[in-house]
Amino acid sequence: MQHAVASRDDWLTARRDLLKAEKELTRLRDKVARERLALPWVRIDKEYVFDTPEGPRTLANLFDGRSQLMVQHFMFAPGWKEGCPSCSYMADHTDGMNKHLAHHDVTMIAVSRAPLAQIERYRKRMGWQFKWVSSFGNDFNYDFRVSFTPEEVASGHIDYNFGEWRETGEEWPGVSAFYKDDTGELFRTYSTYGRGVEVMMGAYSMLDLAPKGRNESEGMDWVRRHDRYEQSPQSEVAR
Repeated sequence: MQHAVASRDDWLTARRDLLKAEKELTRLRDKVARERLALPWVRIDKEYVFDTPEGPRTLANLFDGRSQLMVQHFMFAPGWKEGCPSCSYMADHTDGMNKHLAHHDVTMIAVSRAPLAQIERYRKRMGWQFKWVSSFGNDFNYDFRVSFTPEEVASGHIDYNFGEWRETGEEWPGVSAFYKDDTGELFRTYSTYGRGVEVMMGAYSMLDLAPKGRNESEGMDWVRRHDRYEQSPQSEVAR
């Protein structure tokens, strides 16, 4: 990989120029965050019942005593042997975040259409501790436009990421936020799809700072489920 090499003074000049752009991005991100908080909310009138290890639970139950709920729409359909590798990459970040989110009035869980037994087998294999529930048999995934019927897929057009999506498929990723007020009413406050789900991918933020960046040829083709990576040469030397 060819790259310019500069003196320390020239590097500082270039770094300070980049810092100006980074600060502009920070200010823009803060502005977008304020606009996100100002979005109107949508009342949830439909009752969704999920299969959980503790038995059937409504969406309201999943808040676990907190007023805010974050949901990873995890791509895992009935009959799949494994969860989506990219969603698994996202989920690898959840347990660390949950230790902090739980102390800031936020519950975070995953929801998939796969039956609970299928989910539990995979969750245990991956060693995850976060709550992961099944929407098998209810409309949650379809209503939140992360799952699509065979007819929709066959049509060649799906309504994903707030518009017509360029690809089709039965399962797609997303992240949604919900609020429960003092009276128990539920509201959808936000959802993000497509590349918006990178909010969960803290490893990407670190790669963006690394010398080679994300170093991807075709999107996330390098990502594996964490128990399927080959041993790295560095680790072999360390042993």
